[in-house]
Amino acid sequence: MNSVDDLTAVALLAEPVRQRLYRYLRERREPVGREEAAGSAGISAKLAAFHLDRMVEAGLLEVDYRRLTGRVGPGAGRPAKVYSLTERSFEITLPPTRYALAASMMATALSGDASDGGQATLEQVAGEVGEMLGEETRTLARTRNGRRDAALRQLEQLGFEPQPRGSGDLVLRNCIFRELSESHRELVCGMNAALVRGLLSGADLRSMRVEGRPTEERVAESSCCVRIVGR
Repeated sequence: MNSVDDLTAVALLAEPVRQRLYRYLRERREPVGREEAAGSAGISAKLAAFHLDRMVEAGLLEVDYRRLTGRVGPGAGRPAKVYSLTERSFEITLPPTRYALAASMMATALSGDASDGGQATLEQVAGEVGEMLGEETRTLARTRNGRRDAALRQLEQLGFEPQPRGSGDLVLRNCIFRELSESHRELVCGMNAALVRGLLSGADLRSMRVEGRPTEERVAESSCCVRIVGR
């Protein structure tokens, strides 16, 4: 697996439901069917299958087929699809600041063109990660309002704490890379903006756009420099 594959895997595990499913499979240490996995996460079997298959695509899980009832011969039914962990290993206790995601994006960027210190490449990588996350909202939500709500949930799950302001805009109350931004503010602000911009683009929310650079107020509050304007 290359660094881009690792980055995709880390980004996928930033989603809480996938964290629960992945953790359960790691604890079970044996193949698990989607119904059992769904029960462990408190979600429907259909939604569990969606998340499990996304992790298969990223190389986090592998698939096999077996009869879960233990019956054999005629009338035993078709083998069920079961999931188990691959040999790849990831830390999934991700803190609200998501440093594993930041480290993966930076490592991927540094493996590319670093002629400008890697900032442009980092923002491109962050944008691609955001777009991947945003595209999932289009799969799960068909209407614009549904996509908007799903995109805001993604931001909440990442730890940005989006909140409306009186003007109708949205501010992100938490910088998920806060400690890193103290020493590399311009780099982190650009990465944050690209990540959120990519997410909105992937979710096809064209009327919502990203604005904002660091201000003294945001630095004092440890808020994210990014603001979303347009509803």
